[in-house]
Amino acid sequence: MTVPSDVVLPKKAKGARPYFFADPAQDKLLAMLMGLVGEVSVLADRVDTLERLLVSKGALAQGSVDAYVADAAVRDQRDAKREQLLRNVLRIIAQDHEDPDAGKPNDDAYLSVVTQVEQ
Repeated sequence: MTVPSDVVLPKKAKGARPYFFADPAQDKLLAMLMGLVGEVSVLADRVDTLERLLVSKGALAQGSVDAYVADAAVRDQRDAKREQLLRNVLRIIAQDHEDPDAGKPNDDAYLSVVTQVEQ
């Protein structure tokens, strides 16, 4: 059950990204890995739920998912979704490549946007 809330959370955290390792690249890799683990966990739970519901309703025989062979159109759709997932997982690298100083406390442009959004 979802409870309505007046709380609006910011899209990005204020200030510099916290670092836990001596090499910032390790922190980025950890962030990507944890994001991916979260996505995979949610998807695995949803797939399990769907399979159980379909089998319990008699709409799907046990083992049908494992035996399924996708056609070319389905493979193309899946490839597009996979590309989007990779963009999401790798976005931390893309952001740093676009603007390596974004989000640092001394970044006046970033702080200006944060101030505007908060108002």
